[in-house]
Amino acid sequence: MSIAAKLWQINQDLAQACLDHPFVRGIGDGQLAKVNFAYYVGQDAFFLEAFARAYSVAAAKMPDWQGFQILHELAGGVLAELHLHQSYAQQWEVDLRTVIPGAATRRYTDFLLATAWSQSVGITIAAMLPCMRLYAFLGQSLAENGIPEHPYSDWIRTYSSDQFEPLAQQLADLADRYTPDGDEPMHSIVQATYRYAMQCELDFFEAAWQYKAHKI
Repeated sequence: MSIAAKLWQINQDLAQACLDHPFVRGIGDGQLAKVNFAYYVGQDAFFLEAFARAYSVAAAKMPDWQGFQILHELAGGVLAELHLHQSYAQQWEVDLRTVIPGAATRRYTDFLLATAWSQSVGITIAAMLPCMRLYAFLGQSLAENGIPEHPYSDWIRTYSSDQFEPLAQQLADLADRYTPDGDEPMHSIVQATYRYAMQCELDFFEAAWQYKAHKI
């Protein structure tokens, strides 16, 4: 079993908690309040910028040209996601230039960037794996019985698509090449890094679910 598959299996409790979360379920059935999705769009755009930067930092540390190229291609995939968010932002009247990251967003982005700058490429990949694998899982799960037409259909369509799954697999393949899975101390760091990122994903959804617009 690959390293990415092992880590995913070990953290199924958090993956399932994300799928069962009322925010994600609300996207699935179209019943999520618009204000909560609009908040999520702004926060996720901020997160994706940090994610793209983490890819770039990791690419600079790559010991070989092939890995460098793959990480830059994956960063390009994140930029494509950001274009989608710009479309969402117009639709939901979110000004991405004025987004203030919430506490859950900051915890996640600070963790990702600190890991990218201070750790090896393999540990950084472990920190980034949960986002890619989780969103493919969520999209595919929500699309299992077909994609209903409602305001969040494009979100489900994007993350269940044949174009997104290969991006998640590319990062998983890099984990097999660069993420240490031998000696116990390093293996524990990899597991802790992956699980923290997965918990950040759950906290991200919870923050969006709990958001209430401030009325003046």
